[in-house]
Amino acid sequence: MKKLLLASAVALFGLANAQISKGTVYVSGQLGYSQEENNNNDSKVESFRIVPTVGFFVAPNLAIGTGVGYVNDKVTVSTTNTIGSAVVTSENKGTQSAFVVAPFVRKYWTLGDKLYIFGQLEVPMEFGKFEEESTSTSNVGGTVTTTSTSNEANYTSVGVNVKPGLDYFLNKNWTIEATIGEFGYNTSKLDVDGAKSVNNYKFGMNLSSVSIGVKYVFAK
Repeated sequence: MKKLLLASAVALFGLANAQISKGTVYVSGQLGYSQEENNNNDSKVESFRIVPTVGFFVAPNLAIGTGVGYVNDKVTVSTTNTIGSAVVTSENKGTQSAFVVAPFVRKYWTLGDKLYIFGQLEVPMEFGKFEEESTSTSNVGGTVTTTSTSNEANYTSVGVNVKPGLDYFLNKNWTIEATIGEFGYNTSKLDVDGAKSVNNYKFGMNLSSVSIGVKYVFAK
């Protein structure tokens, strides 16, 4: 009986101390496109993002890395109104595009042979541009008049986030990871005279907004 208990303790100790080796490299990231159309107000929202991520374990269960990529969000709203004998059609487009850099540090703690919990400290930065375009077309008795305006401004955004999560190794090369919640701070500012900073704070864990992804590990 004592030998059985000792063997069990050794097995559990070894399981609890499984580590990801120093020098291990992994790749992951975001890649996606979405489009939403609302026929009630003739609007369309498009979103595209590609942010590959590379991580490197500088010590057992401790990785550093960065994500580098591009994001683009576009909102289009169209309206048609009749004013007297004139039919006025308007289209407004708002576009936000940015180059993204997000260095991070991630610490793992072992829960099992293939299951880990981690905490990630991330410093996301965006260097981008806002663009607004408005076009109005008026048709009065067959006479068509079109006017258009456009504005643009560069912006910079910097944040500090902490994300807790779970990572499960399907095999030596592929894992599934999930982050739950986000704790952090973000500030952004338009690069125009008189513009003020916009600050956002995020604190909390939300099971309804779990982020799930996969990553590839270059096992040693």
